Amino acid sequence: MLYLHIEPDQQLWLDAFASEAPDLKVVTAEDNPDPDKVRWVAAWNPSEGLFGRFPNLEAVFALGAGVDAFVRRDDLSEDVPLIRLLDAGMAEQMVEYILWATLTVQRDFDRYQQLQQQQKWQEHTARLKKQMRLGILGLGALGQEVATQLAAYGYPVSGWKRSPLELEGVRVFTGDQGLDDLVTQSDVLISLLPNTPQTRGLLNGELLKKLPQGAALVNVARGVQVVDEDLLQLLDSGHLRFAALDVFHEEPLPPEHPFWTHPAIRVTPHMAAATLPEPAVEQVVANLKKLEAGEEPAGLVKAESGY
Repeated sequence: MLYLHIEPDQQLWLDAFASEAPDLKVVTAEDNPDPDKVRWVAAWNPSEGLFGRFPNLEAVFALGAGVDAFVRRDDLSEDVPLIRLLDAGMAEQMVEYILWATLTVQRDFDRYQQLQQQQKWQEHTARLKKQMRLGILGLGALGQEVATQLAAYGYPVSGWKRSPLELEGVRVFTGDQGLDDLVTQSDVLISLLPNTPQTRGLLNGELLKKLPQGAALVNVARGVQVVDEDLLQLLDSGHLRFAALDVFHEEPLPPEHPFWTHPAIRVTPHMAAATLPEPAVEQVVANLKKLEAGEEPAGLVKAESGY
């Protein structure tokens, strides 16, 4: 028996499970299931104490790429496999979001918006794609797909990963020196990094100052990776031109936060890439079959890395 814990659109998920695995019994809180019979939980934003209700829990499926709400919990033993989604339709959405942010700078749409407010008719010279160097921090499964799609679209794409990797059409940097090298040659810096102790606060003034004059930042990873005050200072000074932010230290973003009103910042409500039920359920069902066969599931979260 699999217990589903997700809002909203719960029925869409139930329908997807019924279509993909009609023999799998999927229950929700409304069914008041026997806790002893629940073997697996598939959830997003799990409530406090959720996993502790099921004494025979064999695995937990995070219905998203991030697992912040699942790790280091008192009610979930490290002995219970935690499995995250690897894409589930998110890569294409991420590419669209990054293209929007990149084109905002490339085609001066941010400046045209300001000119419209001033009722000024003034044309700017557009840049070509080959003049927009994209630097992607984080080349996991999602980051690799995003990087290769953007490279295929015609942008010069570089990526950074702690361990070496070969990726067609993408120049890959590794290590601390590689991080500096990538940042210094990125016109648009994009974070797709996981949330770990090493990535929290990584996007601080010291690192962001190494971006070229007039560069842009796109954060679709985790808000805690950005030092807000440092970013605001670099935007105010003109060193950075633009920031597209989809994630924040506190969500929803508090009404008094200066990001809301800063002219060089675009705020979106953590919507850059939503999990789509159909491909997500396909992954969950495929991994259930692997678990039953004694195989390692795709997306298994490693305790030592947290992702």
